[in-house]
Amino acid sequence: MSADALPRLDRTVLPRLAPELRPAVDPAELRTRVVHFGLGAFHRAHQAVYTEHAAARSGQPWGITAVAPRSAGTVHALRDQDCLYSLTERRPDADRRRVVGAVVGALAMGPDAEAVEALLADPEVTVVTLTVTEKGYHRSPATGGLDTAAEPVAADLSAAPDGPLVTVVGRLAAGLATRMRAGAPPLSVVSCDNMAGNGAALRRVVHDFVRASTWPDRARILDRMAETVAFPATVVDRIVPAASEADRAAADAALGVRDALPVTGEPYRQWVLEDSFAASRPPWELDGALFVPDVAPYQLTKLRLLNGSHSALAYLGAAAGLTTIADTMAADWGERLVRALCAEVAPTLPAGGPDPVAYADDLVVRFRNPAMRHLLRQIGSDGSLKITERWLPALRERRAQGADTPVLELALAAWAHSTRLADAPSDPAAEALASCWEQTRRPTEAVRALLRVLGATDLADDDALVAAVAGRLPALRAGRVEV
Repeated sequence: MSADALPRLDRTVLPRLAPELRPAVDPAELRTRVVHFGLGAFHRAHQAVYTEHAAARSGQPWGITAVAPRSAGTVHALRDQDCLYSLTERRPDADRRRVVGAVVGALAMGPDAEAVEALLADPEVTVVTLTVTEKGYHRSPATGGLDTAAEPVAADLSAAPDGPLVTVVGRLAAGLATRMRAGAPPLSVVSCDNMAGNGAALRRVVHDFVRASTWPDRARILDRMAETVAFPATVVDRIVPAASEADRAAADAALGVRDALPVTGEPYRQWVLEDSFAASRPPWELDGALFVPDVAPYQLTKLRLLNGSHSALAYLGAAAGLTTIADTMAADWGERLVRALCAEVAPTLPAGGPDPVAYADDLVVRFRNPAMRHLLRQIGSDGSLKITERWLPALRERRAQGADTPVLELALAAWAHSTRLADAPSDPAAEALASCWEQTRRPTEAVRALLRVLGATDLADDDALVAAVAGRLPALRAGRVEV
């Protein structure tokens, strides 16, 4: 049967699905107690799953209304399906699918502004979560606070509180202001975006927006927010690739219904949250979420071990002519590289986080999964931004301790090699990186120049490091990876 001939996924077809394909909880039993900004695949494969399981295992009616900042099309498609969608876990043995029912409402931030405002002020809503990417915070690179000169932020400051708002920060600040004025109960606002110190960053930009507003009661609003609104920090982890047409067809065939919005993800998922909530919340710990006093050790472990290994595999795999992360793990050097990098970087990690050896074990299993076609080219993009956080701080620390750093040197050499290629991964500094090779024939001087483009003048002046990195280049040009 063609997909067009299948019935559409909605609540009416749930009784026809096999029990293992149905949601973990009856969506009709849930009501909106969480508002989420960002209707992308990651939220639907991560926080929504934790929330559904928390509701199912606690018997509490924790439902989510998701707000799309821009994509009204996704909102309409989700509404057409009674906010249901399928999640496929890509496992090495066989895919595992089921329908997720945690989302009970979908709104478009602009057209549905009044409804969004009402929910943010609703005493029943005690948690707001966000996945809007770092760009959605409109932070100033210079100060880390809100960039009030950015065009959309300036427009929102002029429009608030009654005009149309286009930034999530503006919409959230205006909604919180309404809630504060009404004396509604406390609320927790939880950033789930992949950046260090995400809770503090979100708190600052929201407070900055209120402070920069023309609201006559802004000082009172800020005082009440300080007393009743918490911004816990979090670390989120799950690889969620974009769903392809093949994924859609496979989901339709497995379910026997037509799903316009399927999502896919790896089996592994992690959520670490700072235990500093101001109000009631879903018992996410019933589904394995961790509540800790400080998420920073977990954030740094993820950044330096997972993200650091990912980048190293991307550049070394590309040099070896490979395509995906799973391809690199099938090579004789893949597992050795991951374990060696984790061991080299582990001494730079603070106490209180996950065990680095066990974390490396998990990475090997995750990266080996052949069902996940995570493209090296995608991971290798924007390298000048990524490796300055993922590799360089650990490299500095280890060298300051007098330790050898052969794995990070190899990774740096693979990145340097990639910048020389005609089909180098996309990068905002691509032109400056390419010019490093055009200005000299000496590999050591090219490496030195590349490090300066990264802003790593101290490393560029480290003659031993530069020589070690340059010395790795001939093997990589020949397609050999020597760990």
